[in-house]
Amino acid sequence: MRNIKFEVPTKSTVSEENKAILEKIEGSVGFIPNIYATYAYSKNALGRYTAFANGKSSLTNKEKEVVNLVVSQLNGCTYCLAAHTAIGKMNGFSEEEILEIRGGKAEFNAKFDALARLTGSIVKQAGKIEDSDIEAYFEAGYSKENLVDTILAIGEKSITNILHNVTKIPVDFPEAPSLVGDEISISNP
Repeated sequence: MRNIKFEVPTKSTVSEENKAILEKIEGSVGFIPNIYATYAYSKNALGRYTAFANGKSSLTNKEKEVVNLVVSQLNGCTYCLAAHTAIGKMNGFSEEEILEIRGGKAEFNAKFDALARLTGSIVKQAGKIEDSDIEAYFEAGYSKENLVDTILAIGEKSITNILHNVTKIPVDFPEAPSLVGDEISISNP
């Protein structure tokens, strides 16, 4: 058992640059999520991460949430599962749809289904996927631009998943419901 404990940094304990970023986050979200404060352990990481995470993408907000939920489920990140369950609901997904997405599919929407399945394949197979995985994604209406942006979204979410899995900082979002069987499908139909 690990004895190292990470305290969540506060605005008074971080650099002035990070304090300004955290205040901006607090202004838009209404509070400072612990994961953002944890990035502020580093003088540079919070700014680098928020620039990356908030960058332009060809994916819609709902599509980004599909990626976030699948990646966070596969990486076992309780923080991101809680946060993106809440954000997924804010973007119009129902509780049942979120659970289905976390399971690696979205049979309620063919395009989201292809995205969830490709995301699961990429993460579980470290990108060493079959042509059939990409073909199903393209057949659903996605482009090569979308593919690159999907890969970036996977990387962005993986960074935060790893940060939380290492630091185990407290989750400050409502707990995400358990996924029955905690198993995720990655195969195409």
